[in-house]
Amino acid sequence: MYVRFNNDGSIKSTVGKFFDDEALRGWGERFGAGEGDVLLVLSGETDKVRKQLGELRLEVGRRLGLMTPGVVKPLWVLDFPLLEWDDDTNRFYAMHHPFTAPKPEEIDKMNSNDREVLKGLHADAYDLVINGVEIGGGSIRIHDRALQSKNFSLLGFTPEEAEAQFGFLLGAFEYGAPPHGGIAFGLDRLCAVMNGQNNIRDYIAFPKNNMGRDMMIDAPSTIAQGQLDELGLDVRVRD
Repeated sequence: MYVRFNNDGSIKSTVGKFFDDEALRGWGERFGAGEGDVLLVLSGETDKVRKQLGELRLEVGRRLGLMTPGVVKPLWVLDFPLLEWDDDTNRFYAMHHPFTAPKPEEIDKMNSNDREVLKGLHADAYDLVINGVEIGGGSIRIHDRALQSKNFSLLGFTPEEAEAQFGFLLGAFEYGAPPHGGIAFGLDRLCAVMNGQNNIRDYIAFPKNNMGRDMMIDAPSTIAQGQLDELGLDVRVRD
């Protein structure tokens, strides 16, 4: 929704039928808005609104020419949440992936039964952002069996499920694994940002069309019958 403070002193708003002008002027005073200014207001779930506000900020910056061409401003984003709670399934999910290590100083908090404490856990993860675009991301990985098992437990895995799906990994941790981590960069995103573009399609080495087809190498292509027979597959075309 929006609240616009016109130059003649009047106010136009999408919520005018719910709030009188006095209340809306109070909003304007709170945020330092004067004649000719517009307040854009978003509401909803905190995490979703934060993302929407971020996108809105970038869009307004582009439309008003607030982004100086040729200026490159990189920054590191740290202290990501380790877990995110989902009300629909009533459980935690990994914010990145289930192998991301927590901050070392917060490991003891993983034993808490308080949901708010667990929601406050931070991942030992990091993203590189340039001009508002994520260029690369990575994390320090868990390398200890007990810690990995505890993280699986917080994510709703029973010991049996964790062993069935990730027993090979837990076994490797039990017999010794060095501390490790990494980062991956998106070269196409980096090229787009350095050229002042928002769409990475022109910078992808092998772009797909809207049908998911790679026109440069004519893929996907027809599979030889011998390959289908080897895999026990049969292709049937719908009418």
